[in-house]
Amino acid sequence: MTAKPKFAMYWAASCGGCEIAVLNTHEKILDVDANFDVVFWPVAMDAKYKDVEAMEDGSILLTLFNGGIRNDENEHIAKLLRKKSKILVAFGSCANEGCIPGLANLSAAGEIVHTAFNTISTDNPTEIYPRTSVDVPEGEIHIPKILPVLKTLDQVVDVDYYMPGCPPESHQIAAVIDLVIQVLQGKAELPPKGSVIGAGNSTVCDECTRTRNIKSIKAFKRIFGQPLDASLCLLEQGIPCNGPATRSGCNARCPSAGAQCIGCYGPAEGVMDYGARLITSFASVIDSNDPKQIESIIDGIPDPAGQFYRFNLAGSLLKAAVPAWKKEKA
Repeated sequence: MTAKPKFAMYWAASCGGCEIAVLNTHEKILDVDANFDVVFWPVAMDAKYKDVEAMEDGSILLTLFNGGIRNDENEHIAKLLRKKSKILVAFGSCANEGCIPGLANLSAAGEIVHTAFNTISTDNPTEIYPRTSVDVPEGEIHIPKILPVLKTLDQVVDVDYYMPGCPPESHQIAAVIDLVIQVLQGKAELPPKGSVIGAGNSTVCDECTRTRNIKSIKAFKRIFGQPLDASLCLLEQGIPCNGPATRSGCNARCPSAGAQCIGCYGPAEGVMDYGARLITSFASVIDSNDPKQIESIIDGIPDPAGQFYRFNLAGSLLKAAVPAWKKEKA
């Protein structure tokens, strides 16, 4: 019998939603087991780093890597799996763009650690902080060292394919699994290296069924606590919707349910900087030529960084704010 190709999946700086999305493919997960030898998937099986280190280079056919690179352990495993894998996929928003953990790039790493151990809900009167190494009777214990900024996977290693989403939609994952299996069976070919898979090539607006007319916004407002037209474009109603800059592939799930798009599928095809495209889109629909009124309307967006770079700060042209950059260059 011919040995099955090897499959791996790793969870770096992320929430674990990508693992759940894979399991949500239901019986399709059995196709993975039927066609692959799952050799490394820490969240689902007992596996050791030394086992991966002992594998031949390139012996893993497919690795789905989810999560950003926040500490030196993430970086080490990213480089290890790149070395051992023929195909490395940046799987999910965190690996692709940095996602929510990437917003920590607005602050220096030391400030992040200090805040984590000195909040109102934390009882730490002597201000004890974690150390990267400590001596105990059994030997020296090491814990991962936080890096100055969170990086996307392709800022650390070469990536073959990108699969966006927070998390990727389970039906998209299932479609990619089918494609890979067909490739193994000689019935299909892989897309060109660097391609985005499991997503669309347009914007969420193109998938959205809400009616779009002339956008003339007099004020931006929160979606809660006010009547909204169930059929009209949310942005035209003053709701900051990120659909104009966000890649399609989710079937406009949020706008269809009456909630604005927040951008979890990342930049649409051809968008160099997600935040810059959104700022341009929002500015173009403001119905005023009065600078003071325009400023007042823009002030209706309470959290500009979170609005424009919620998922994409680490993968944007900015990548980080000044405090984190200073530490990175030090």
